[in-house]
Amino acid sequence: MAVENYQKMIVWQKAMDVTVMVYSLCRKLPNTELYALQNQMKRAAVSIPSNIAEGQSRTSNREFAHYLSMARGSKAELETQLLLCVKLDYLTSTDISKTMKLLEEISKMLAALIKKKLCQLNSKL
Repeated sequence: MAVENYQKMIVWQKAMDVTVMVYSLCRKLPNTELYALQNQMKRAAVSIPSNIAEGQSRTSNREFAHYLSMARGSKAELETQLLLCVKLDYLTSTDISKTMKLLEEISKMLAALIKKKLCQLNSKL
């Protein structure tokens, strides 16, 4: 049974949680990063649930899979930015560990959803 409302999707809910976590982490960054790393991290975080929502609202499995793929890209971008914050000594590994773990869960869920949508697409051909 298809989910008719993206807000009921567990992956979207987890992506929203990650976004809140990232906004909290950004408060720990120096003000010099306000228009650089902080901005990029927030945009990448917001992009994950946004792409899931937009994809679910599309009419085809191909479009949905495309937007899920973009969400995975934003997830990888955010992971990179969090790891960079640790390398720059803005955050610690402990600071980002919960967020990174949740991002890993989201990644697996997105991969499974993409596979499902592509299988549904291929079965219709």
